[in-house]
Amino acid sequence: QVQLVESGGGLVQAGASLRLSCAASGRTVSNYYMGWFRQAPGKEREFVARLSRSGLSTYYSDSLRGRFTISRDNAKNTVYLQMNSLKPEDTAVYYCAADLGGGTYRYTDRRSYNYWGQGTQVTVSS
Repeated sequence: QVQLVESGGGLVQAGASLRLSCAASGRTVSNYYMGWFRQAPGKEREFVARLSRSGLSTYYSDSLRGRFTISRDNAKNTVYLQMNSLKPEDTAVYYCAADLGGGTYRYTDRRSYNYWGQGTQVTVSS
């Protein structure tokens, strides 16, 4: 099984950029569909982005497409989320997740993912 550890969160001003990292151990990330979710206080955990096992296909929340980019470094066994033009409404805990595939849930559904990191806090001030 894979273990996931997120890092790179912090406090930034609106308009800034951040790059989150998700370091994997135990298994290589190319064995999984990798996703990012986020959860703001009092809200449901929501889908942000997903990367296919091949690394060739990416999927984004419609509201975030164009500002966020998911990518992978196979040599470092790490998945990234580049976030640009951050807004106060992007404030949330961001989670990395791994999906083995073959499940019945849509990829935007958190139940599709088998393994989760502990999350990293992103706070965007206005």
